[in-house]
Amino acid sequence: MLKKFFTKTKKVELLSPMTGELIPLETVPDPVFSQKMMGEGVAIIPYTGEVRSPIDAEVLQVAPTKHAIGLKTVDGTEILIHIGLDTVHLKGEGFTIHVAKGGFVKKGDLLADVDVTLLKERGYHILTPVIITNNASTKYEYKIHENKNVTANDSLIISYECT
Repeated sequence: MLKKFFTKTKKVELLSPMTGELIPLETVPDPVFSQKMMGEGVAIIPYTGEVRSPIDAEVLQVAPTKHAIGLKTVDGTEILIHIGLDTVHLKGEGFTIHVAKGGFVKKGDLLADVDVTLLKERGYHILTPVIITNNASTKYEYKIHENKNVTANDSLIISYECT
């Protein structure tokens, strides 16, 4: 079904889902992310709470606590956008989700709104990892782009070529 909805491309580009500062995944203060236990990627320190789709994809999952959204591209790449660290404990407070599991999104579509002020006031890191979770099972190499300041739906953060 996904292949009918989107056109397959050889070069795949992930745009930043949020406006903010791009930082290396290795600097995230959570070993699950910094040691790349979940996969390869980057992290963004967001300036605003808008979360947009980095690519055309199917929505694989929306965490019941609204802090994480999983996407799957036409080439099979699975992407996790994990909004904040330990934000699962907020049980959805401060998050407004605009998509549902099984739906389809185009690059730039609004996925969620996050009250970053609330997260900061409650003592949570607003740092948002963007992870390719199935990179061990893929046959392509990823290029992590090193833009310092990124704009949602505009700045390239990860690219790869399908084989």
